[in-house]
Amino acid sequence: MSIRNHCLIPDWPAPAQVKAIQTTRQGGVSVAPYDNLNLGSHVGDNPLGVARNRMLLNTLLPSEPVWLEQVHGTLVANADMASCLPRADACIARQRGSVCVVMTADCLPVLLCDIQGTVVAAAHAGWKGLAAGVIEATVQTMEVAPQNLIAWLGPAIGREAFEVGEEVRAVFVEYDLQAASAFTPSPLMGEGGGEGEKWLADIYALARLRMNTLGITQIYGGGYCTYREREQFFSYRRDGVTGRMGTFVWLE
Repeated sequence: MSIRNHCLIPDWPAPAQVKAIQTTRQGGVSVAPYDNLNLGSHVGDNPLGVARNRMLLNTLLPSEPVWLEQVHGTLVANADMASCLPRADACIARQRGSVCVVMTADCLPVLLCDIQGTVVAAAHAGWKGLAAGVIEATVQTMEVAPQNLIAWLGPAIGREAFEVGEEVRAVFVEYDLQAASAFTPSPLMGEGGGEGEKWLADIYALARLRMNTLGITQIYGGGYCTYREREQFFSYRRDGVTGRMGTFVWLE
């Protein structure tokens, strides 16, 4: 079976020249616990297996992707000029054939493009990067009016599985009081509240709120849960030692 059959194609009304692929954990050669389409070279997997997986994936891409060294920050790389491993958590491209990619295993991958199909971007939005402003930094680098952007939210950990502490909720609510709606008390939260409080966080809702604030209203995707959908997705929160999926976008 072709690796293409194991990938997801984002369901968003992007212009025809905008192409995107979301990998799953299926279709590669890595063995447990990285089984089997692990694209991460930093997680302890056999380097030969990772290289083979990337070669399989390259049959679907116009060029070698710009693999990022992701650090949960807000720096944005340029796939049109990158010639080495950029230390960044987002990537943009304006030239045809330049491939942006972010890797995740619970964090939220966000794809962006403009309605004219002249620029694309991929952002790695874990809660730290999301709170720090990685989406805002990406949009600023794209130099497109937010109302002219389309976004797709890839597979991330779902609300029912994403338990966080009060310190995480406080960061988002301090920035925007509306963010409180994205948190519900965890069933495991003890009596009395305080710093020991635990919350279930909706990372999809937090991302949508950030984008709505910017002026982005065309937002699609966001219906998966990497933690619960074990057969389809890697999940760091669930497994600890695991592989990484890739979210790719480029201009054809």
